[in-house]
This record gives sequence, C-alpha cells and structure tokens, in this order.
Amino acid sequence: MPYVGRMRISPKYDVAGGVGDLWTELKRPQPYRWPILFASCALTGLGLYPFIKERVYPPPPKPDIVYLTSFAPDRTDAEIIASNVENQERKEARQRLLDAQIEKRREMYRALGQATGIDTDKMEAEIAAEKAREEAAEKARLEQATGGAGNDSADDRSE
Repeated sequence: MPYVGRMRISPKYDVAGGVGDLWTELKRPQPYRWPILFASCALTGLGLYPFIKERVYPPPPKPDIVYLTSFAPDRTDAEIIASNVENQERKEARQRLLDAQIEKRREMYRALGQATGIDTDKMEAEIAAEKAREEAAEKARLEQATGGAGNDSADDRSE
C-alpha cells in the first residue's frame, strides 16, 4: 500500500528556513530595509502586472437553433404550383420594374450625351458589339469545356 501523507514540493527546498531568514533580515535595524522591501515588491508587481491585466474572454455560447417552417406540411400539389406561379409573377414584375429603371437611366444618359455633343448612337453600337464578342467568347469557352454537349439548352431557356 502506498504511503499517503503530506506531500512536499521537493526535499531540497525548505520554505520555513527562507521565511525565517527574511524575518531575521527585517528585524535588523538597517536604514534602507523598508525602501528595499518596497522596491522588491514593486519590481515583482511590475513583472506580474501585464499578466494581471490580461483579459481572457470565453467563447460565445452556441446559439439555440430554432427551425421555422413557412409552409404547411400538408400542402397539396395544386397549392404548391399556385404558390410557385405567384412567386414567378412577382419575380417577373420586379425584373420589369428594374428593366424600366435601367432604360430610364439610359435615356437620361443619352439626353446628356446629346446635349454635350457626344455621339451616343456610336457608343451604344460599340457597347453592343463588345457585349456580343464577350457572349461569343463565353459560348466558345463553354463549348470547349463541355465538348459541345448541351449547347442549345441555354438558348431554349432564354426564349
């Protein structure tokens, strides 16, 4: 059975002897004992100060996950289709509004260009040609990447 008793840090160190020596030195009548003691404590405090100031923040708690369902689980296929049609109509209405805003902005820039003497028709033709080149390059890149498979699927969707 192992020995269970008071554990010591090491048999080499005698804390009681060190404390006794400190007390003996403090009892001696020396003119600089208190300033030396204060300076020793201050240096020790300055050495420990950065560690005392250090703040360690724990990681935030894990959030509670709440699942929200926006659709009734017992919807019929007809209700799902009607909801999809309604959403598609709203999406198309937003796109028409956005297109109208873009066209209005283009008209304002055309008017500004004509007022300042810029050939807006020529600029629009250059922009359209550049866009056509970019689309052709993208189409060629896709054909090369896919080996020519599925070339007309993107054209069918846009019609």
